[in-house]
Amino acid sequence: MAKDARIEMAVAHWAHRMVTNGVPLADFEDVGKSVEAWKDWCAAWVTRGAFHEELGRAALADRREFSAGEHLTTAAACYHFGKFLFADFPDEMRAAHERAVACRTDALPYLRPAGERVAIPYDGITLKANLRRPAGVPPEGAKRPPVVVMAMGLDSAKEEMDTNERVFLDRGMATLCFDGPGQGEGEYERGICPEYEQPVGAVIDWIEARDDLDAGRIGLWGVSMGGYYAPRAAAHDRRIKACVSLTGPFDLAEIWDELPGLTRETFIARSQAGSPEAAFGMAQRMTLKDCAANITCPLHIVAGALDRVIPASHAHRLAQAASGPVVMTHVADGGHVVNNRPYSYRPLTGDWMAAMLG
Repeated sequence: MAKDARIEMAVAHWAHRMVTNGVPLADFEDVGKSVEAWKDWCAAWVTRGAFHEELGRAALADRREFSAGEHLTTAAACYHFGKFLFADFPDEMRAAHERAVACRTDALPYLRPAGERVAIPYDGITLKANLRRPAGVPPEGAKRPPVVVMAMGLDSAKEEMDTNERVFLDRGMATLCFDGPGQGEGEYERGICPEYEQPVGAVIDWIEARDDLDAGRIGLWGVSMGGYYAPRAAAHDRRIKACVSLTGPFDLAEIWDELPGLTRETFIARSQAGSPEAAFGMAQRMTLKDCAANITCPLHIVAGALDRVIPASHAHRLAQAASGPVVMTHVADGGHVVNNRPYSYRPLTGDWMAAMLG
């Protein structure tokens, strides 16, 4: 039997993203070769995630806590990518997602540096987030580190952010990865929020109420759709001192018809708009045309010339429209979020953010 076209697409285009964000290469190859039909994709990754989770639970029982954190983080990545863009099967998707959240949450105390799960009030609900503070910073707050708020994409979630967090943690910054409306744990309570400055504002309010983070040095980082969310928020909130945008859309409606099918289907589901037409109406609100000129904080934009999801031209339009200082990293052989060449931008954006936040 020929492979499902969606499986062929996943195998062809997701390897770099999954491996870069924590899935072992051998696991990706094994699952990619074994699965024939899209309906079996999630179950195969749940099986693989369960293998790593068992290693983590055994390590905990043996009090090998650092190893437990590593295994459980790998399990979370496998579970997450099982539910990734799997919107056609919501019950199965949610079950995999809950296991991803449980594993990453259980891993947090054993990571180096350790993390904590937090809940941020927002418009009658709570946004779930993972907070990690850099090593060597006293917990009593004698030295408050700057913090990088990390905005997720269409179907990315905080459970796949370990390798992205390290970029900033290793350079002395705290990280706060949060699931916004329509994202990760937030997707069950609210639909996508095009006016993303609203949840980001609530996150910054929460940071200002803590005594172990420097609310005067807040950076914002956004990946994929988050590459729209982050500059959108920076255009409206002057408390953001620096912003990184990774291959986000400048105007989503303009490329609606060219989006990969699974991406468009997932947007329709995450929007909770009720119909493709209503979802497209929401996409029309996702534009930086009217607000990019209000971005005055330093902005670092990453574009992949071979991006098949968001054309690199959208990144260049953002660079031209912003009013503040802009650094553009254009990777000639980079795909979406440049996951195939992470070394070409991750250290660079980490160094840049550290410099911008002092």
